[in-house]
Amino acid sequence: MVTKQAIIDEALRLGFEDVGFTTAEPFESHRFYLQEHAEEYAWAESAGLSLLEGTNPRAIFPKAQTIIVLLENYCRQSFPTPLVNHFGRCYLDDDRITRDGLSLKIKAFRGFLRENAIDSRVPFNLPHRLAAARAGLGTLGKNCLFYAGRVAAGSSWVLPITVVVDRAFEADEATIGMGCPTWCRGACVAACPTQALKGGGRIDPRRCISYLSYFGQGLTPLKLRAPMGLYVYGCDRCQLVCPRNAPWLARNLPVNQRVAAMAPDFDLARLLRMDVDYFQERIWPHMFYVGTRDMWRWRMNAARAMGNTLDPAYIPELAQAFAAEKDERVQAMIAWALGRIGGNEALSALQGLGPGVSETVSREINQALQELK
Repeated sequence: MVTKQAIIDEALRLGFEDVGFTTAEPFESHRFYLQEHAEEYAWAESAGLSLLEGTNPRAIFPKAQTIIVLLENYCRQSFPTPLVNHFGRCYLDDDRITRDGLSLKIKAFRGFLRENAIDSRVPFNLPHRLAAARAGLGTLGKNCLFYAGRVAAGSSWVLPITVVVDRAFEADEATIGMGCPTWCRGACVAACPTQALKGGGRIDPRRCISYLSYFGQGLTPLKLRAPMGLYVYGCDRCQLVCPRNAPWLARNLPVNQRVAAMAPDFDLARLLRMDVDYFQERIWPHMFYVGTRDMWRWRMNAARAMGNTLDPAYIPELAQAFAAEKDERVQAMIAWALGRIGGNEALSALQGLGPGVSETVSREINQALQELK
């Protein structure tokens, strides 16, 4: 019979950073939290994420006895600056569609378990961060993220993967709790531009830039556009200001060449004018929360980011994209972006956007013109 140590050795051999074990008992505290904040998480249930079901491993896998948590460092290599300015790091080398990286490691690990007569499941909706803390792999932060305890210089640039198995193993000592230093007054909370972080490890996910960038409904509210800054998909603001992450960020990491090769595909101007074929071939396989039907989100987010650069070089791109654009949400954001950049060239571009636009777009154009004048 395979031992716990043999499983740990195999996981480390495959390249996982750390391994922990916990029981398959329900996550009652998390279930209670979700129920208490049902309104804030209603979007997740409607999106099919089934977070409540995920609090009970045996509801997903009736034979569950142990949860093995594998820790992956998704920032083992650095990423090109133009990409990290606009995209959350955890999405830049995500292979859940291409299945040519982390997915192969998980498959190999499950194959090892299967060879040793252990059945397993990898649920997407288990509370991964809480499971990792329950498995003794680290602690939580005020920004609601998980921080490694023994690897990655104690940073949050890690991804816990939960593997539920039908074999009982001794559980590791839990490390559940807030691990932030007492001298930190909440740098992450103060730095959250949309005030999604509430302090004390609480968050309103509906205000998070990541949520807004791929799940937000309709035209981004005016009061959130400037605070969302340059991010197009995802956000790392709370991680970048965190003192617990500073030691890892200070390291001279090699560049991820695979990500560097795709950097030109994610240029803001290309995203703004991309068609369906471009999206399906170059964008969606890497960042797939937004489907083809909602490509307008990408174009809207790209326009907003362009506006927030305050770079006049984007004015011709924005004006040309407006003329070719069919979606009023994107047109409205282009108008806002031109007003945000400002200057005589932007004023001239705005004056040439009409007529024949929708009431929503007309309102955005007029508002931008008023601010410029």
